[in-house]
Amino acid sequence: MLRLQHDSHRRLNALTGEWVLVSPHRTNRPWQGQTEAKAEAAIPSYDPGCYLCPGNARANGERNPAYEDVFAFDNDFAALLADAPREEINEKGLIVAQGEPGFCRVVCFSPRHDLTLSRMSVGDITKVVELWREEFARLDANPLVGFVQIFENRGAMMGASNPHPHCQIWATQSEPNEILKESVRQRDYFESRRTCLLCDYLALELEKRERVVCENDGFVALVPFWATWPFETVLLPRRHMVALDEFGESDSRALADILSQLTKCYDNLFSTPFPYSMGFHQRPSDGAAHPHWHFHGHFYPPLLRSATIRKFMVGFELLGSPQRDITPESAAERLRASLSR
Repeated sequence: MLRLQHDSHRRLNALTGEWVLVSPHRTNRPWQGQTEAKAEAAIPSYDPGCYLCPGNARANGERNPAYEDVFAFDNDFAALLADAPREEINEKGLIVAQGEPGFCRVVCFSPRHDLTLSRMSVGDITKVVELWREEFARLDANPLVGFVQIFENRGAMMGASNPHPHCQIWATQSEPNEILKESVRQRDYFESRRTCLLCDYLALELEKRERVVCENDGFVALVPFWATWPFETVLLPRRHMVALDEFGESDSRALADILSQLTKCYDNLFSTPFPYSMGFHQRPSDGAAHPHWHFHGHFYPPLLRSATIRKFMVGFELLGSPQRDITPESAAERLRASLSR
């Protein structure tokens, strides 16, 4: 009989159709790998050299207003350009390229340089969620846009070039790879069962409660059964909604609250500002209804054993499939325990 907490096995990611190898017996192996420097805790509330702080000049010469809560602007170093050519290069189906126009925005969560979501009030995080809704609605209505990706890179370990609390929004003409995979799986499930994949999955997780980390009336944060990163989590709304434009005031506050709870769990786990990349997946911006889509958020934190030891995707994981030692169930248990600290 397969013992998920003891035997090597693989788990199916129901959202992407990919597999992850789980090796729980390896958690006792000695560690002699790379360690990282622990994050510095002392950050000023205002940095005169920060291009995101209120009143400061940015790289393009523009000066930020003296904003008092949230603030959004066009990225000065945008990865996507609205006037990019839309032509395609295709040589025998082997050398293929397409122009990709789009838009990049930056959203500052707070005028305070030293805050993070885990240290902001639920009321202030709610203002961030409301701005996400506004930005999504505006970009979603643009005929050039096919998908809107909201994401945050927190911490230098995840490539964040500035500690000021902020996120980015990239609006692409095409649907990115992860969205295409999730679209196919959710559509196939819906067409074969006439129910929503993530609605059914959430119901199963709430019944088992092995991987639930924290929850409120509107959202549940859990370690997915198929998690790849050691302390990966997913945020799921209890009611079926396909995108941010279906949020009401109570939904915005509930999302803000679950973000507050979960980021506190992360920071408490290793007593350090926890690095991560997080973002929200929702229906494409092509004008279709997409009833099979279920709005959700992903958190991908790299830390493995402590504040100074991270997970690397190398070797078999690059050439074969992802692998993890800590089971999702034990990761969820540790995150739950950190919430009460």
